[in-house]
Amino acid sequence: MSLRNTATAWGWPARLLHWAIAALIFFMLGLGFYMAELVSDIYEQFALVQLHKSWGFTVFVLVLIRIVWRLMNRTPDAPPHAGAAERTFARLGHYALYALMLALPLSGWLMASASELQEMYGIRNMVFGLFELPDPFQPGDKTLEEWLRAVHFWCALALTIMLIGHAGAALKHHFIDRDNVLTRMISGR
Repeated sequence: MSLRNTATAWGWPARLLHWAIAALIFFMLGLGFYMAELVSDIYEQFALVQLHKSWGFTVFVLVLIRIVWRLMNRTPDAPPHAGAAERTFARLGHYALYALMLALPLSGWLMASASELQEMYGIRNMVFGLFELPDPFQPGDKTLEEWLRAVHFWCALALTIMLIGHAGAALKHHFIDRDNVLTRMISGR
């Protein structure tokens, strides 16, 4: 099991970060939908929002680590049959995924920071109850909170679409192209 990425495979840290972030993002998208659309009890919703904030912070940190790791390591080569357009779309798709994986927790944090609930109820942006995130705004800016809520929603929708495309591309490589693009992210080979 290789630590570093090679020309033909991802190292175990890159694979571990990939799958951990993927699992957390699917959890967060589901939790976000559940708490926003299906939970009506304010106390239950409050607890879920706090959990959502904490795991959102975790995703953000893991994505930053993943970006640093990727910059410090080579990216495995594209399959020889991949044309210039496919390589370009793959590169742009990965940039979009990273941008959305950063924008989503940032917009959530900023939305919560602008919320009037902080002042009204003494709610802070806590991470697992261990420490408080700073507020870059004076809480209570309803216009800013609503704008950031829209940004957060559209980023979540865009990320969902990008993830479907990403998974579809991996499956296309595996079942149609019959190359090792998917397996090298699973097993490193």
